[in-house]
Amino acid sequence: MAAKKRKSPDGSPTNDLVFSAYVGTNDEVFPYVLSLYVAPGSIVADVTYGRGVFWRKVPRDAYKLLASDLESGVDCRNLPYQDESIDCVVFDPPYMHTPGGTAHVNHQNYESYYKNNQTNSEKKYHEAVLDLYFTAAREAWRVLKQDGIYIVKCQDEVCANQQRLTHVEIINELQTYGFITEDLFVVVRNSKPGVSRILNQAHARKNHSYFLVFRKPKGRKRWLGLKHRLQIATNGSRKSQPFSATNEELPLFQ
Repeated sequence: MAAKKRKSPDGSPTNDLVFSAYVGTNDEVFPYVLSLYVAPGSIVADVTYGRGVFWRKVPRDAYKLLASDLESGVDCRNLPYQDESIDCVVFDPPYMHTPGGTAHVNHQNYESYYKNNQTNSEKKYHEAVLDLYFTAAREAWRVLKQDGIYIVKCQDEVCANQQRLTHVEIINELQTYGFITEDLFVVVRNSKPGVSRILNQAHARKNHSYFLVFRKPKGRKRWLGLKHRLQIATNGSRKSQPFSATNEELPLFQ
Protein backbone atom coordinates (compact mmCIF):
# COMPACT_ATOMS: atom_id res chain seq x y z
CA MET A 1 0.00 0.00 0.00
CA ALA A 2 1.20 3.48 -0.84
CA ALA A 3 2.13 5.53 2.19
CA LYS A 4 -0.41 8.18 3.07
CA LYS A 5 0.86 11.61 2.09
CA ARG A 6 1.52 13.80 5.10
CA LYS A 7 -0.62 16.93 5.23
CA SER A 8 1.39 20.09 4.78
CA PRO A 9 1.19 22.46 7.78
CA ASP A 10 -1.21 25.37 7.34
CA GLY A 11 -0.03 28.97 7.55
CA SER A 12 3.23 30.62 6.65
CA PRO A 13 6.48 30.66 8.63
CA THR A 14 7.19 34.07 10.16
CA ASN A 15 8.91 35.83 13.01
CA ASP A 16 6.79 38.96 12.49
CA LEU A 17 4.65 38.40 15.58
CA VAL A 18 2.90 40.53 18.19
CA PHE A 19 4.23 39.86 21.68
CA SER A 20 2.77 40.28 25.16
CA ALA A 21 5.44 42.62 26.57
CA TYR A 22 7.36 45.60 25.16
CA VAL A 23 9.84 48.14 26.44
CA GLY A 24 8.56 51.39 25.02
CA THR A 25 5.75 53.91 25.08
CA ASN A 26 1.98 53.62 24.84
CA ASP A 27 1.85 54.93 21.27
CA GLU A 28 4.35 52.25 20.21
CA VAL A 29 2.43 49.35 21.77
CA PHE A 30 -1.17 50.42 21.12
CA PRO A 31 -1.08 49.71 17.34
CA TYR A 32 -0.09 46.10 18.07
CA VAL A 33 -3.11 45.70 20.34
CA LEU A 34 -5.39 47.07 17.64
CA SER A 35 -3.83 44.88 14.97
CA LEU A 36 -4.79 41.69 16.82
CA TYR A 37 -8.26 42.62 18.00
CA VAL A 38 -9.84 45.48 16.02
CA ALA A 39 -10.48 45.05 12.31
CA PRO A 40 -9.72 47.99 9.99
CA GLY A 41 -12.79 50.12 9.35
CA SER A 42 -14.24 49.48 12.81
CA ILE A 43 -15.97 52.21 14.81
CA VAL A 44 -13.72 52.93 17.79
CA ALA A 45 -14.79 55.17 20.67
CA ASP A 46 -11.79 56.47 22.59
CA VAL A 47 -13.63 57.86 25.61
CA THR A 48 -10.50 59.28 27.30
CA TYR A 49 -8.90 60.68 24.15
CA GLY A 50 -7.03 63.64 25.68
CA ARG A 51 -4.21 64.60 23.32
CA GLY A 52 -4.58 61.46 21.27
CA VAL A 53 -1.25 59.96 22.33
CA PHE A 54 -2.34 56.38 21.67
CA TRP A 55 -3.11 57.20 18.03
CA ARG A 56 0.17 58.81 16.99
CA LYS A 57 1.40 55.71 15.16
CA VAL A 58 -1.92 54.30 13.96
CA PRO A 59 -2.54 54.71 10.20
CA ARG A 60 -4.85 57.67 9.76
CA ASP A 61 -7.42 55.87 7.60
CA ALA A 62 -7.55 52.63 9.59
CA TYR A 63 -10.56 53.29 11.84
CA LYS A 64 -13.63 55.46 12.28
CA LEU A 65 -12.62 57.23 15.48
CA LEU A 66 -15.05 58.81 17.93
CA ALA A 67 -12.84 60.87 20.24
CA SER A 68 -14.13 62.27 23.53
CA ASP A 69 -13.15 63.02 27.13
CA LEU A 70 -14.28 65.13 30.08
CA GLU A 71 -12.88 68.31 28.57
CA SER A 72 -15.05 67.79 25.48
CA GLY A 73 -18.05 67.44 27.78
CA VAL A 74 -18.48 63.66 27.61
CA ASP A 75 -18.21 61.50 30.72
CA CYS A 76 -17.08 57.92 30.08
CA ARG A 77 -19.74 56.81 32.57
CA ASN A 78 -22.54 58.31 30.48
CA LEU A 79 -21.74 57.99 26.78
CA PRO A 80 -23.88 59.56 24.01
CA TYR A 81 -24.01 56.37 21.93
CA GLN A 82 -26.83 53.95 21.27
CA ASP A 83 -26.87 50.44 22.68
CA GLU A 84 -24.63 47.99 20.80
CA SER A 85 -23.44 50.58 18.28
CA ILE A 86 -19.64 50.55 18.80
CA ASP A 87 -17.06 47.97 17.69
CA CYS A 88 -14.36 48.94 20.18
CA VAL A 89 -14.09 51.18 23.26
CA VAL A 90 -10.73 52.47 24.51
CA PHE A 91 -10.40 53.57 28.14
CA ASP A 92 -7.31 55.19 29.70
CA PRO A 93 -8.21 57.25 32.79
CA PRO A 94 -5.87 58.75 35.37
CA TYR A 95 -5.21 55.54 37.30
CA MET A 96 -3.58 56.70 40.54
CA HIS A 97 -4.83 58.61 43.53
CA THR A 98 -2.74 61.33 45.19
CA PRO A 99 -0.96 60.09 48.31
CA GLY A 100 0.29 63.57 49.14
CA GLY A 101 3.66 65.28 49.00
CA THR A 102 5.40 65.41 45.62
CA ALA A 103 4.76 61.82 44.57
CA HIS A 104 2.56 62.82 41.64
CA VAL A 105 4.11 66.08 40.49
CA ASN A 106 3.65 66.38 36.71
CA HIS A 107 1.31 63.37 36.72
CA GLN A 108 -2.39 63.71 36.01
CA ASN A 109 -3.86 62.11 39.12
CA TYR A 110 -7.39 60.92 39.69
CA GLU A 111 -8.45 63.62 42.16
CA SER A 112 -7.41 66.59 40.05
CA TYR A 113 -9.09 65.21 36.92
CA TYR A 114 -12.33 63.87 38.37
CA LYS A 115 -12.49 66.26 41.35
CA ASN A 116 -13.23 63.25 43.54
CA ASN A 117 -12.08 64.88 46.77
CA GLN A 118 -14.43 67.79 46.15
CA THR A 119 -17.60 65.72 45.81
CA ASN A 120 -19.75 63.73 48.17
CA SER A 121 -18.52 60.43 46.82
CA GLU A 122 -18.47 57.64 49.39
CA LYS A 123 -15.35 56.16 47.81
CA LYS A 124 -11.87 57.65 48.13
CA TYR A 125 -8.34 56.98 46.99
CA HIS A 126 -7.77 53.59 45.36
CA GLU A 127 -11.38 52.51 45.83
CA ALA A 128 -12.52 55.61 43.94
CA VAL A 129 -10.17 54.75 41.07
CA LEU A 130 -11.57 51.22 40.93
CA ASP A 131 -15.12 52.56 41.02
CA LEU A 132 -14.37 54.65 37.94
CA TYR A 133 -13.06 51.59 36.08
CA PHE A 134 -16.07 49.51 37.05
CA THR A 135 -18.69 52.15 36.22
CA ALA A 136 -17.06 52.95 32.88
CA ALA A 137 -16.92 49.24 32.06
CA ARG A 138 -20.65 48.81 32.56
CA GLU A 139 -21.27 51.73 30.20
CA ALA A 140 -18.82 50.25 27.68
CA TRP A 141 -20.75 46.98 27.84
CA ARG A 142 -23.92 48.85 26.94
CA VAL A 143 -22.56 50.55 23.82
CA LEU A 144 -20.43 47.67 22.52
CA LYS A 145 -21.72 45.38 19.81
CA GLN A 146 -21.64 41.64 20.37
CA ASP A 147 -18.04 40.49 19.96
CA GLY A 148 -17.01 44.11 20.60
CA ILE A 149 -13.59 44.80 22.11
CA TYR A 150 -12.89 46.82 25.25
CA ILE A 151 -9.26 48.01 25.62
CA VAL A 152 -8.34 49.23 29.11
CA LYS A 153 -5.08 50.86 30.23
CA CYS A 154 -4.15 50.53 33.90
CA GLN A 155 -1.29 50.33 36.37
CA ASP A 156 -0.92 48.71 39.76
CA GLU A 157 -0.18 50.87 42.78
CA VAL A 158 0.65 50.78 46.47
CA CYS A 159 -2.03 52.49 48.56
CA ALA A 160 -1.59 53.07 52.30
CA ASN A 161 1.41 50.74 52.18
CA GLN A 162 -0.78 47.98 50.77
CA GLN A 163 -0.12 46.35 47.41
CA ARG A 164 -3.08 46.84 45.05
CA LEU A 165 -2.85 44.77 41.88
CA THR A 166 -5.23 46.93 39.91
CA HIS A 167 -5.12 44.83 36.76
CA VAL A 168 -6.22 41.74 38.73
CA GLU A 169 -9.01 43.65 40.47
CA ILE A 170 -10.29 44.97 37.14
CA ILE A 171 -10.16 41.56 35.45
CA ASN A 172 -12.00 39.85 38.30
CA GLU A 173 -14.76 42.48 38.38
CA LEU A 174 -15.29 42.80 34.62
CA GLN A 175 -15.64 39.04 34.23
CA THR A 176 -18.65 39.22 36.57
CA TYR A 177 -20.26 41.63 34.07
CA GLY A 178 -19.89 39.08 31.28
CA PHE A 179 -16.64 40.29 29.69
CA ILE A 180 -14.11 37.70 28.58
CA THR A 181 -10.46 38.53 29.20
CA GLU A 182 -8.71 37.91 25.89
CA ASP A 183 -5.25 39.38 26.44
CA LEU A 184 -2.84 41.34 28.59
CA PHE A 185 -0.01 43.49 27.24
CA VAL A 186 2.80 44.73 29.49
CA VAL A 187 4.40 48.10 28.72
CA VAL A 188 7.75 48.67 30.44
CA ARG A 189 8.92 52.27 30.46
CA ASN A 190 12.30 53.15 28.95
CA SER A 191 13.50 55.33 31.82
CA LYS A 192 13.50 54.96 35.59
CA PRO A 193 10.46 56.55 37.29
CA GLY A 194 11.14 59.50 39.57
CA VAL A 195 10.26 59.27 43.24
CA SER A 196 9.88 61.68 46.13
CA ARG A 197 12.18 61.38 49.14
CA ILE A 198 12.13 57.94 50.71
CA LEU A 199 13.28 56.66 54.10
CA ASN A 200 12.67 52.96 53.57
CA GLN A 201 11.50 51.20 50.40
CA ALA A 202 8.85 48.63 51.26
CA HIS A 203 7.63 47.66 47.77
CA ALA A 204 9.09 47.49 44.27
CA ARG A 205 8.61 50.76 42.37
CA LYS A 206 6.21 50.30 39.44
CA ASN A 207 7.82 50.85 36.05
CA HIS A 208 5.30 48.97 33.95
CA SER A 209 1.63 49.27 33.03
CA TYR A 210 -0.93 47.18 31.18
CA PHE A 211 -3.23 47.12 28.19
CA LEU A 212 -6.07 44.75 29.09
CA VAL A 213 -8.20 43.40 26.24
CA PHE A 214 -11.77 42.30 26.97
CA ARG A 215 -14.46 40.99 24.63
CA LYS A 216 -18.24 41.21 24.93
CA PRO A 217 -18.99 37.63 23.86
CA LYS A 218 -21.52 36.50 21.34
CA GLY A 219 -22.92 33.36 22.91
CA ARG A 220 -20.24 30.75 23.57
CA LYS A 221 -18.22 31.68 20.52
CA ARG A 222 -14.48 31.81 21.21
CA TRP A 223 -12.07 34.37 19.78
CA LEU A 224 -10.39 32.95 16.67
CA GLY A 225 -8.55 36.05 15.53
CA LEU A 226 -9.19 38.48 12.69
CA LYS A 227 -9.35 37.52 9.04
CA HIS A 228 -8.27 41.03 8.04
CA ARG A 229 -5.78 42.75 10.33
CA LEU A 230 -4.29 46.20 10.57
CA GLN A 231 -0.82 45.94 9.06
CA ILE A 232 1.72 47.27 11.55
CA ALA A 233 5.37 46.41 11.04
CA THR A 234 6.73 44.82 14.22
CA ASN A 235 10.25 46.01 13.52
CA GLY A 236 9.29 49.53 14.61
CA SER A 237 8.62 51.06 11.20
CA ARG A 238 5.23 52.37 10.09
CA LYS A 239 3.59 51.18 6.92
CA SER A 240 1.45 54.26 6.40
CA GLN A 241 0.78 57.79 7.62
CA PRO A 242 0.13 58.21 11.37
CA PHE A 243 -3.37 59.00 12.51
CA SER A 244 -4.23 62.68 12.61
CA ALA A 245 -7.27 63.68 14.65
CA THR A 246 -7.34 67.12 13.05
CA ASN A 247 -8.53 65.94 9.68
CA GLU A 248 -9.67 62.32 10.12
CA GLU A 249 -11.67 62.44 13.33
CA LEU A 250 -15.39 61.65 12.99
CA PRO A 251 -18.03 63.85 14.61
CA LEU A 252 -18.79 62.75 18.15
CA PHE A 253 -22.54 62.51 17.63
CA GLN A 254 -23.82 60.62 14.61
